[in-house]
Amino acid sequence: MRVSSRRAAGLLAAVLLTLPVAGCGLFGDDGPQPQDIADDYLGAFAKGDSGAAAKLTDSPDSAKALLDSVRKGLAPEKVAAQLGEVRTADGTATASFDVTWDFGHGRRWEYPGKLELRDQDGTWKIHWSTTVLHPDLAEQQSIALQNEQPELAPVLDRDGELLMAPDRVISVLFEPAKAGDANAVAGALATALSGFDRSITQKSIMDGAAKAKTQPYQVVLLRSSDYEAVKPRIYELPGVRFTATPRLLPVDKKLAPTLLPGIRKLVEDDLIGSAGWRVITTDVSGAEVSELYSKPAEPAQAARMTLSLGVQNAAQSALAPEPNPSMIVAMQASTGQVLAVAQNPAADKQGALALSGRYPPGSTFKIITAIAGIESGKTQPDAQVGCPGTLTIQGRVVPNNDKFDKGVIPLHSAFAFSCNTTFAELATKLAPSALTDTARRLGLGADFVVRGATTVTGSVPPAANVVERAEDGFGQGKVVASPFGMALVASTVASGTMPTPSLLAGTRTESDTVDPKPVDPQVRAAMHAMMREVTQRTVALAPYPDVRGKTGTAQFGDGKHSHGWYVGFRGDLAFAVLVTDAGASARAVAATARFMAALPR
Repeated sequence: MRVSSRRAAGLLAAVLLTLPVAGCGLFGDDGPQPQDIADDYLGAFAKGDSGAAAKLTDSPDSAKALLDSVRKGLAPEKVAAQLGEVRTADGTATASFDVTWDFGHGRRWEYPGKLELRDQDGTWKIHWSTTVLHPDLAEQQSIALQNEQPELAPVLDRDGELLMAPDRVISVLFEPAKAGDANAVAGALATALSGFDRSITQKSIMDGAAKAKTQPYQVVLLRSSDYEAVKPRIYELPGVRFTATPRLLPVDKKLAPTLLPGIRKLVEDDLIGSAGWRVITTDVSGAEVSELYSKPAEPAQAARMTLSLGVQNAAQSALAPEPNPSMIVAMQASTGQVLAVAQNPAADKQGALALSGRYPPGSTFKIITAIAGIESGKTQPDAQVGCPGTLTIQGRVVPNNDKFDKGVIPLHSAFAFSCNTTFAELATKLAPSALTDTARRLGLGADFVVRGATTVTGSVPPAANVVERAEDGFGQGKVVASPFGMALVASTVASGTMPTPSLLAGTRTESDTVDPKPVDPQVRAAMHAMMREVTQRTVALAPYPDVRGKTGTAQFGDGKHSHGWYVGFRGDLAFAVLVTDAGASARAVAATARFMAALPR
């Protein structure tokens, strides 16, 4: 353990009391010694107390100015300084030390240094020089930290196709105080930029600038290619300036616009740990003079999504003709890897509906009711069941569509004809929690934390009474589902066990459902046959005999409007199609046929 110089000096003074007084001149007075001054200086320096550190030097003003400048330029999270050997001779002393600057995120800069101390009329002072801060720091210089971001990595699909690539985005900034005739400049900007965003007008620019007050107002953010196209019309406008920032951008502006921004943010955040950094000396103008230390940026690795560009484009093209908000979610049934999240522009305006929207699933929920009924032994695919035009359950009248009546038919036929009355009655025979439990096993009502997106599968709350259970049995009642949730249901029926969905390769999805019970193999085979029968009765899907699915018409609001669904699978491709306020399932079926036709061969 090191004994402080103050304590050593005190012990020495006690011993020397027996010596002649003249002998005291050999050691000076008992004030702070070089080691004490060096200790105090390094302690104040490490804490960032530049005033206290500077007072221990022979040039306090110069010392404080440079200490403050370096501290500001490096902005450390913390600093550690350790005193080493101190040597004294003929009124001067030298002290070695080690400094560690910690800039956070694992960035540490260490180097040795040396202090010179001088005895000024019995008081030891650190002789100030720029080399006190760093051996290579010259006069009229300071020190600064520069961060170096790695090149942004591209984002690829599952097959290596480019989804997002590094680009520059240019911010167009307007400063009316520097524009001269601000209204005229705003008008010129609006004329040039409204083609990118119709909401940009002369008035919107002036209003935005007024709200920004003394700050520049960002009129628009442009891709580099768009900026180059419009640059000749706006570059020379007074009061207009531009800043550029690197960013990942979709290769196609229309590609999954509600999904890819979240992926971009996630990927860019992950690159923080790969950034490089440099410590440099700067001159009085702030320009770099020399490099004291550097750690190069580590090359970023391309991020890979589970999406398939081919499947995504097929889904988007399938929805293009629809004027109403419409969505398709597709998955690899065996793995849960998301292959497509598609929405048309009308849906995009409302957010990420495909992944988190909540809609009554209508007759697509009969998949769950059928599995619950067969597994519980309450019915079988060939069981003869009634399909009357209406059925009254404790005062609640359940109708088929247009009150069609099929009499007594096999359950598989009632499923294909989509008999509401059959499945309402079947639901009343099930245990109170049967639909909730079965839905959760299939994925509906399960919760996931998927990296790159916020997802909601849906909700199947336990019915409070028999009437609610009957309504839930054909997908009305309190049951709601997202296209993502129904695609997961289709995946489970296709593969036999609920997969864990994912969107980014190499990431782990958290789930509140561990080891879900598989669908009984015989029940699964029966469902495949029943869903095949639905396709056989659907003319638009006749060219695709390997598709298994279920149509759904789901009333909402006042009961006079209905969403259209089609949920199914084709081989290892599971999907859910929703056309909102479509009136019936026919438009969802047509979108499904377009989707199948557009899929890569």
